Amino acid sequence: MTETTQRRSRVSPSRGLTAGWRGVRAAAAVALLCAALGGCLTGEQFQKGYILPPGALEQIPIGASQDQVLIVMGTPSTVATLDGEVFYYISQRSERPVAFMNQKVVDQRVIAIYFDKNRQVRRLANYGLQDGRIFDFISRTTPTSGQELSYLTPLFKLLSFN
Repeated sequence: MTETTQRRSRVSPSRGLTAGWRGVRAAAAVALLCAALGGCLTGEQFQKGYILPPGALEQIPIGASQDQVLIVMGTPSTVATLDGEVFYYISQRSERPVAFMNQKVVDQRVIAIYFDKNRQVRRLANYGLQDGRIFDFISRTTPTSGQELSYLTPLFKLLSFN
């Protein structure tokens, strides 16, 4: 019986010590996992392009000069000169809820300031995401609701007698 008691006393402290270290190891592993994933779960916001200063559009009345617009708004993102002149200020805001995921466009703004021939403000327009149209910049085409032609259409036209 004394041998059994001695064996138990030898086994018990090591078992208790191992069980204690297992708990510490598990807690450390959980803490390390939470710290690693915690960096991935922070949401990010991205602002691209022009950042509109608060109250800037109110400072540009109809009839203001082009120089006044440049002072208040700054250099435009792009300029069009087809019918008069138009300054475009383009911005986009997107979010990514979890790191390593794709960004989702939340807001997109195009502020257009139209000028007449005398370089005075004729009209202000503030276009948003709902005003946009899908445009493929690679092929430079927009989807239309017309007839879709395939490569077989010219062959059928050659074979027809009309």
